[in-house]
Amino acid sequence: MSDVLFKPLQLGRLHLPHRVVMAPLTRSRAGQPGNIPTLMNVEYYRQRASAALIVAEATQISQQGQGYAWTPGIHSPGQIEGWRAVSDAVHAEAGKIYLQLWHVGRVSHPVFQPGQRLPVAPTAMEVPGQTFIVDKEGNGLWAPIPVPRELTTAEVTAIVKDYRGAARNAMAAGMDGVEIHAGNGYLLDQFINSNSNRRTDAYGGSIENRTRLLLEVVDAVAEQVGAVNVGVRLTPMGRFLGMGDESPEATFGYIARRLNDWGLAYLHLVEPAIVGTVRDEQYDPRWDGIIKQLRDTFNGVLMLAGGYTPDSARLAIESGRADLIAFGRPFIANPDLPGRLRRHLPLTEADPSTFFGGGEKGYTDYRAFASSTN
Repeated sequence: MSDVLFKPLQLGRLHLPHRVVMAPLTRSRAGQPGNIPTLMNVEYYRQRASAALIVAEATQISQQGQGYAWTPGIHSPGQIEGWRAVSDAVHAEAGKIYLQLWHVGRVSHPVFQPGQRLPVAPTAMEVPGQTFIVDKEGNGLWAPIPVPRELTTAEVTAIVKDYRGAARNAMAAGMDGVEIHAGNGYLLDQFINSNSNRRTDAYGGSIENRTRLLLEVVDAVAEQVGAVNVGVRLTPMGRFLGMGDESPEATFGYIARRLNDWGLAYLHLVEPAIVGTVRDEQYDPRWDGIIKQLRDTFNGVLMLAGGYTPDSARLAIESGRADLIAFGRPFIANPDLPGRLRRHLPLTEADPSTFFGGGEKGYTDYRAFASSTN
């Protein structure tokens, strides 16, 4: 019997040889100064080029969009060149790579903001969580997030332009496409969710208003690089960093329906079984109904992520729950993950102490299985 994970799939203009995607993973190893990808990052992605598609780590669209130490950007010439080296290396291995476009919104700190200003948000309110900063000695540490300032309507419009410019830069860096990060408690998600958006202007209140920024970003990015080269990531039912919506079925159903207007490459949903980097054993049981709703509503390719095992991934594809499965932690410790899954080889466990920051240890020193083939 053929393995459903290894059936080919057409994704936008890309022909994928199988269904095993590398999920976007923040690893906090961008070169300093400038948050520029380095040769170590090039090697990391090159090692994992056997993925059907790499969705490269969340990458800030502007300096304002940064919220964590040592994360890469795509808003300067040096960053474009750094990412060009990554995409060239992946393509040299016959791989395919999208860049995830990121604005953290309120999940930031004045140390990252232009002029040391407060982070920005749809609404000025307390944020339950911390962010990863660098102290005066250059050491990374977790710090409380200050109450952010509320964006003006004009500033919101400027952020749409930043997304457009970042998408253009990503394609100039040789990427095959871009993924708009609209989940996990960051800026676009903050606008979408009623818990974090108390605005009274055109970007707050109704579902149509709270989703307006996301749809404006999708429109701008699709116009810039072509909708066929654009994916969107959402986290319906997500609770990370204070997220929550009073009517998730209606809110995310509306988004899925509207996304059909563009003919995007894919929709990427994160299962709520994972909150941040840990498993959530108390996620909302409405999720299964919502995923079915969104699956039925969105007309294109559906990618799912969030704690999948090889067996549960196969079941999701076979049952029609998803078309692609994005793996995170398994790709950290198994650079040859598709080859291992194809041949049912054992998987190496990732070391959580090396997830964020550091050097080659826990990043490029995981080895391929000696007898695996991709």
